Amino acid sequence: MTDAAETPDGEAYLTAITGIVADVERVGRQVAAGQIAELRVLAAAGRLAEEQGGHPHVKVRLSDMVLRSIAAEVGGVMRVADRTVQRRIGEARLIIEGFPAAVAAWEAGRIVRGHVLAIVDAGANLPAELWPEFEKVAIERCDRDTPNRVRGELEILAHRMHPRSFAERHEGAAAGRCVRLVPGRDGMSDLIATLPTVISEGIHDRLTQQARAIVDTRAERAGNSDVVATDARTTDQVRADVFADLLLAGTPALDDTRDTTAGPLGAIRARVQVLMPAAALTGSDDGPCDLAGRSPIDPATARTLAGDTGMWERLFHDPTTGVTVSTDSYRVPSGMRRFLQTRDQHCRFPGCRVAAIRCEVDHTHDHAHGGRTELTNLAHLCQRHHSMKQFTAWKVRQLTGGVLEWTSPLGRTYREDAPTPAVAFTPAETHPGDPAPF
Repeated sequence: MTDAAETPDGEAYLTAITGIVADVERVGRQVAAGQIAELRVLAAAGRLAEEQGGHPHVKVRLSDMVLRSIAAEVGGVMRVADRTVQRRIGEARLIIEGFPAAVAAWEAGRIVRGHVLAIVDAGANLPAELWPEFEKVAIERCDRDTPNRVRGELEILAHRMHPRSFAERHEGAAAGRCVRLVPGRDGMSDLIATLPTVISEGIHDRLTQQARAIVDTRAERAGNSDVVATDARTTDQVRADVFADLLLAGTPALDDTRDTTAGPLGAIRARVQVLMPAAALTGSDDGPCDLAGRSPIDPATARTLAGDTGMWERLFHDPTTGVTVSTDSYRVPSGMRRFLQTRDQHCRFPGCRVAAIRCEVDHTHDHAHGGRTELTNLAHLCQRHHSMKQFTAWKVRQLTGGVLEWTSPLGRTYREDAPTPAVAFTPAETHPGDPAPF
């Protein structure tokens, strides 16, 4: 494939995209300034309502009436319903007054709006006196990554700082599990199940695997000139149909994979990728565990998964353990693959959170061009970004410590550090005769 810069109109293309990127940066700064200014104005409106209605001789209901009146006045200018404005006033006060350091970092360009919302969403569940401490650590973490990448880590950080254990809070939340039916239009409805995250993730993964098996089989059959393709369903539609079949009949009504190597749909099982500290495995820590690419899960569920899986093994990042670090073949050995899954956790393109178990292990320096199959030349990329590395002008090289340095067609560089370890080991004080920790 020829680079765009080598084509006759390559220079014009690069000039155009350079201008677009510069405009995006400029507009982004303007938008951020406007969003911050609006938050401050809304927060001021909330404080005014509190001051006017907060007199000790004023009844609570009258105080609420003052806020409603201000919200209606502001809503008339913004052309937004007064209920919406009142809600946004509350959110603005939480952000501006509760997390001022995050707002200052946003204003300085260190982080973006998505980071601030992730910090507030995670931190708001903590007691207010812990917000400054949480905010300080969270901002430092946000400096190095995109909002969707740090969201899960911030949630885990907040859970670990909370005075009540995650296991205790999860038990209370799990009591609210339910299934709701929300009628829609044109004969359609939303069936919403509120379930523990790991169960929801497993359900979605199994449906996705089954849908892909059907779609892939359909594509193979469509390539046969003797077969007329009659199934034009999208992956989402197939997933929804299999979901209905499984709930109503217990098995897929139509197994489109029975004649292919994909195997029966019913044999497909859910997969989830969980990272858990050794202390959580032994039961001495009730803190949250990490469902890679998603959000925290309770330690009891993580221990159940660890005990039931046939793939469980202890993995140590230590040269003395015999972990495979290199091989002469192109194929990545299973032990090395598991080590890379633990190291990478997700796709290593900046901002992507596709879990490593759904990614491909890529040779950073192509194997066909002399790249070796070794840990220092391997990283997980999802199908989208693996293809982009192969067929566009984006380039990548791997630095010490598994750091990936991506270079865009415009020459901009983006460092993709190895993910923050979900497990941290600290020396423990031991005494003669103490039993082994596990």
